[in-house]
Amino acid sequence: MLGYLAKRTGTTWATDKDVFGSGGLSSLFAMELVVHLEKSYGITIRGADLRMENFRTVRRMAALVERLRQPAPGGSGA
Repeated sequence: MLGYLAKRTGTTWATDKDVFGSGGLSSLFAMELVVHLEKSYGITIRGADLRMENFRTVRRMAALVERLRQPAPGGSGA
């Protein structure tokens, strides 16, 4: 995630830096970020998970990816 952000923005990011609060990143970039995370980590982000708070920092994005990669409750986990 850090590499992708650095490549796309030309900035080095700390895991806890607010990537949208610093300005300059658009809502279009937010959607590109969603697509990147879905393709890179084999997840689907929808509904309540599309809240901007899940994408503010690399740490929050990593937590979202980790949560979405877990088997669904009650699922077989296989």
